[in-house]
Amino acid sequence: MNYSVEHLGLPARNPSTLKDWYQRVFAAECVFDNGQNPPTFFLRLPGGVMLEIYPGQSSCRETSDNGVSGWRHVALLVDSIEQQKKLLESRGVVFNDPIKPAAGGGQILFFRDAEDNLLHLVERPKESVFARK
Repeated sequence: MNYSVEHLGLPARNPSTLKDWYQRVFAAECVFDNGQNPPTFFLRLPGGVMLEIYPGQSSCRETSDNGVSGWRHVALLVDSIEQQKKLLESRGVVFNDPIKPAAGGGQILFFRDAEDNLLHLVERPKESVFARK
């Protein structure tokens, strides 16, 4: 049996505002809107990653702490970190850390979304063990 990720769930303090951020920053396509209050949205990022953004019941300041146990960040594979960094900066993303070496080869660059959820860009060499087959 094969497994693939269909979507990632992202509870939000303000689902509409967070949806708008992903659409503005990543040109995400809203493929589902439940049309209700509170809203739930499914967004497709370029490349196919799907996010379900829905109302959260609570939040904590440790959301963006990469050392807290549990699912902690979303890594977005890109061809060029430098190019994507420039594009995302032009759309208002702030990068507080420099580009760093990635475990397993390549480079990474961390940043946060409008609700402090942690994401990072990852650029891998063509011969990487992470290359899609």
